[in-house]
Amino acid sequence: MSVPTLTGARVLVAGGSRGIGLAIADAFARAGARISLCARNAQILQQAAVLLEATGAQAVHAQSCDLADPAQIAQWVDAAATALGGIDIVVNNASGYGNGNDDASWQAGFDIDLMAAVRTNRCVLPHLRRSAMPAILNISSINASVPTPRAAAYSTAKAALNYYTTALATELAHERIRVNALAPGSIEFPGGLWERRRSEEPALYARIRDRIPFGGFGDVEDVAQAALFLCSPAARWITGQVLAVDGGQSLPA
Repeated sequence: MSVPTLTGARVLVAGGSRGIGLAIADAFARAGARISLCARNAQILQQAAVLLEATGAQAVHAQSCDLADPAQIAQWVDAAATALGGIDIVVNNASGYGNGNDDASWQAGFDIDLMAAVRTNRCVLPHLRRSAMPAILNISSINASVPTPRAAAYSTAKAALNYYTTALATELAHERIRVNALAPGSIEFPGGLWERRRSEEPALYARIRDRIPFGGFGDVEDVAQAALFLCSPAARWITGQVLAVDGGQSLPA
C-alpha cells in the first residue's frame, strides 16, 4: 500500500500543540495538508506552528482556544475555514485528563474529552458537507474499555466518546462523511504522563511497561500514522470504528 498523500487537504487539529496532537498535525503536514491548530497555551501553540512551517507545511493557522468554551470553538472553526479555504478533516485530540474523583475532574472529562468534540464536529459539519474527502477522527483511549485505577472520570468520558463516534458515523453515513476514533494505549513522549511517571513513579512505570505485549511504550508517531491512514482516501470504506493503537496492551492477558 502506498503512503497516504493529502496534498491540499484542509485539516483541523484540536489540541494540536504538543504530544500526540502535534505528531498528528506534523504527519498531515508532511503528507501535503494545510493545517489549523488550536490549544489553550498561546506560546506553546506558536512554537508548534513554527515547527510545522519548518517541516514544509503548505499553510499553518494557529489560534488559542479554550475547548471548554463553545463560543471559542466556533470562533476557531470559522477562522480556520477562512485561513485554509475550507475544511476537509477534523481531529479531536484534546483531553481534560480527569484523573481525580472530585466534581472538577469529572466535569473536565466531559467538557473536554466529550463535549469539545461534539461541539467542534457540529461547527465543522457545514464545511465537511462541501468537501470531497470529509473525515472526522476522535482521539479516545484504551482506558475506555480497560478499567484503570485513578482514572474513572477520564475513562468514562472516553467511553462516551467511543459511543458518540459510532452514533455520529451512523448518522452521517448516508452523506459519506466518515467518523472514526483512535484508542491509543500507553504512549511516551517528552513532557508527557509516562515520561513524568518514569522518574516520579518508577515502579508503576515498569509495571505498566512490562504488561505491554510488544515490550514497551508506544511513540506518538505510531498514533500519527494510524490517524493519517484513517483520515486518508486509503480508508474510504472505513467508518464508525474505534482502532486501538497499543502494541497489544488491551488484549486479554
